[in-house]
Amino acid sequence: MPLPEAQRAIEAVLLAAVEPISPNLLAELLELPVEQVESACAELAGRYQADGHGFELARIAGGYRLQTHPDMAPFVERFAVEGMSSRLSSAALETLAIIAYKQPVSRAQVAALRGVNVDGVVRLLAQRGVITEVGHAPGPGQPVLYGTTPAFLEKLGLDSLDQLPPVEDLLPGPEVVEQLEEQLRPGSDG
Repeated sequence: MPLPEAQRAIEAVLLAAVEPISPNLLAELLELPVEQVESACAELAGRYQADGHGFELARIAGGYRLQTHPDMAPFVERFAVEGMSSRLSSAALETLAIIAYKQPVSRAQVAALRGVNVDGVVRLLAQRGVITEVGHAPGPGQPVLYGTTPAFLEKLGLDSLDQLPPVEDLLPGPEVVEQLEEQLRPGSDG
């Protein structure tokens, strides 16, 4: 059975798009109510999943996009060898995590949490488009405040920051902290 015209149009627009397309923009382009576009996207996503395609229709960063299916990652990684050199260092990932969880945040606040100068790392993250200036803090010097961008959400496959795991889930439990403290005490053989 051929796809209805609206679904074919959604596929064509999403295939040509570089970034996720909002349901409102799709509705405007197709001259349809947003609810009908949402329904058409859900039906397409279900069909792709049921048919076992190597791609999926995903809701990412407040919009829709066609993307490779997660279980095809090994093949896509082999294809995208050029991206290997663009991976972030652990320092950059730590800085990005602090910004994501504490935004809006200044460089000085990030540096205080990391214990090192973060100027170069913040510049790199801004160049990569995953953070941006979101304002200025009140007070002396009015330092720039940073936050994450829609590209950050897109790269992580999230629709909103609410989908970040709670920071408590990322911290070691009390037993691990106690074990580390024991190893660090003077006179410990650990």
